[in-house]
Amino acid sequence: MASSPPEKTVTVDPAVAELFTRIETNFQTTALGPESWYLLVIACLSGSPDPELADQLYLHVINQPNSATSAARQKFIRRLREALVKCVSIVGCCKPIEAILAISQVEQDEDRDYSMTRQDWNCDADNHARATEWFRAIYARDGKSTLGLFDAHRDFQWLSTEITYGLYLSDRQVLDDTETEIVVLASIMIQNLRKETWWHIRGTRRIGVSKQDTQVLWDCIQLVAEFFEIKLNKVPTVDQVEEDV
Repeated sequence: MASSPPEKTVTVDPAVAELFTRIETNFQTTALGPESWYLLVIACLSGSPDPELADQLYLHVINQPNSATSAARQKFIRRLREALVKCVSIVGCCKPIEAILAISQVEQDEDRDYSMTRQDWNCDADNHARATEWFRAIYARDGKSTLGLFDAHRDFQWLSTEITYGLYLSDRQVLDDTETEIVVLASIMIQNLRKETWWHIRGTRRIGVSKQDTQVLWDCIQLVAEFFEIKLNKVPTVDQVEEDV
């Protein structure tokens, strides 16, 4: 017999639920998969002024029919958690912590997932190889010149390869390539960052996401920004980046 979803005092604000529904509906026009929309949302929330709204996202999703079992809710939290772990490398640790703690307040005990993904991680040759492979997929012909931007600040070269890409982004235990890049693009763009948004619109296209689907991602990030009244006045458009793909 299927267990019941968590019953907590926190409820989903109708305006927030409307935002989630609009984004989920937009994703239905893409080839990005039915479970990718909430990865974009949690990534945006991790860089937003109110990461605690992660509890609203959690409750919105677990009250849908495909989250009727505890196993389904545990799978969902593993995906949200991995997205937030990856966001640590993009926005820092504090806001993702606020998000995961907000979620933990509305989880039922039976739905808690105690697995851990990186307990055996080492900063070794295998880590470097994984990092380099994924970095090259995103940056392709621009990889050397991009890392070259930090020739006079080589700690950032090391952080980019061994930590950002090695520890965080190349890990495929929970999220796949496209899902990872959705998280990265959303958590960067919501911060109104010009260069990195360009790099990761381009990277999204380079790993095989269509221009049309990339535009949907861009539009959905804009929806979250509008909800928070964030101005994304520095980020490039998909059309502007296309010539660089």
